[in-house]
Amino acid sequence: MVDPHRITFESHGAPIVGHLFVPAREGRLPAVVVDGPLTSVKEQAQGNHARALAERGFIALAFDHRFFGESGGQPRQYESPPQKIEDLRAAVDFLAAHERVDDRRIGAVGVCAGAGYVASAVAEDPRIRAFAAVAGFFHDVAMQLKWMGPAGFEATIASGRAARERWEATGQVDTIPAVGEGEVAMPLAEAFNYYGTPRGAVANYVNAFAVMSREHTIPYDAQAAAPRIRVPTAIVHSEKALAPALARSFHAALGGPKAIHWLTSQGQVDFYDDPQLIAAAADIVAVHLRAALG
Repeated sequence: MVDPHRITFESHGAPIVGHLFVPAREGRLPAVVVDGPLTSVKEQAQGNHARALAERGFIALAFDHRFFGESGGQPRQYESPPQKIEDLRAAVDFLAAHERVDDRRIGAVGVCAGAGYVASAVAEDPRIRAFAAVAGFFHDVAMQLKWMGPAGFEATIASGRAARERWEATGQVDTIPAVGEGEVAMPLAEAFNYYGTPRGAVANYVNAFAVMSREHTIPYDAQAAAPRIRVPTAIVHSEKALAPALARSFHAALGGPKAIHWLTSQGQVDFYDDPQLIAAAADIVAVHLRAALG
């Protein structure tokens, strides 16, 4: 068992609070930043995977993005892919400067939506030498258009833009639940079974989603990052996890060394907290990171 150290760093002037998991080993070690699902915080999926990777010899960082959890920034519960990608770069800054980290051996891991955000960070930041995704949701703007229809797609983005303009004018933040009944950010029943129950509703988590987020989450396209990713990449997924077809298309478009591994799961969210499934994924990711980072 590796216990986390509470750490802080800054991203664009906002304080970021994270958990750094450091193995009981001497010397400078390879490190990974681990990102998590939509609206999530460090005590949830990303923290569980960071701990598992630390138990396998990597310094691992899970953190609350700006606008979420213990980290700063306004408006609260604002899910902004561009700003989450900026936070990931700031997290790499923190790791690269840490006395225990070998800054030539830094990787990044994403779970669910976090994999899609990490993809852009990896494509843009040469300091990240390896990438792994666990049950990744690889946002695809063409598929989003197909799912929603052109009118629904444009109307949803417009509603996000209007909410952002209202916040800028009045300071009022329009929110909906992240999970639950009616209009929610994550309408899947298994999402509620995780975030809407004691299973995943940790004290640091807020079940809310700023409507203005839709201005950027709906048109975000992680698939576009795949051809620009040249570092070794491993994808761990399941046929019963979220959007396996998008995982396959992302894998096919990757521009560097790549592998895809299929595990058996009940669905998506057991990748967040099932100890056996987390261990199986971490074993695959650890082998990949050792080979890629040396």
